[in-house]
Amino acid sequence: MILNVMLVDDHAVVRTGYRRLIDAEPGLTVVAEAASADEACAALRDAPRVDVVVMDLSLRQGSGLEAIRRLLDRQPDLRILVFSMHHQSAYVTQALRNGAVGYLTKHSEPLEMVAAIRKVAQGQQAFSDDVAQLLARLALEGSGELARLTPREFEVLRLTAGGEAPGAVATRLHLSPKTVFNHLSAIRQKLEVDNDLALFRLAARYGLVELQPAAV
Repeated sequence: MILNVMLVDDHAVVRTGYRRLIDAEPGLTVVAEAASADEACAALRDAPRVDVVVMDLSLRQGSGLEAIRRLLDRQPDLRILVFSMHHQSAYVTQALRNGAVGYLTKHSEPLEMVAAIRKVAQGQQAFSDDVAQLLARLALEGSGELARLTPREFEVLRLTAGGEAPGAVATRLHLSPKTVFNHLSAIRQKLEVDNDLALFRLAARYGLVELQPAAV
């Protein structure tokens, strides 16, 4: 049986490397590539049936978390494996909430991705060692304040804290500006913050945005 794989990453060079790695493995073939959530949805419609999606979360157009949800809406039995530079607990938690069944960080060895693709295709979960340790720690200590947010609220917070205006966030997430403002209001209530600076600092504390050191 051949497993059909789709690659979703906004760097063409990265996708080329993944494709070469996967196509060299017996029983695996890349049938589609996409650089955005919209392209991924179109490819899922037009390509041969896809079994596993290897998904980056940081897409310049759209949102990786939103892409997970949209792809699963179209094909509920799709298996989605996140392969991301983000190792923070908030990203892992929200990706799993949106329906991903595996999560590897980009510190993983190439063959770990191959093994993970085969594993999730068989109905199992797959995590890199650092993510598995993170999930074990979360089980003991709890998920933190950002676990109160829905995946969509998390993306609105991440993009807003990263400096995007509400209108740009609305475009990326296929929402109206009013809906984005409503989400921001709900986020402030859930996280118990009453101003944008406090919200930004909380987002930075959880690794959603990097604070730049002050100039000397």
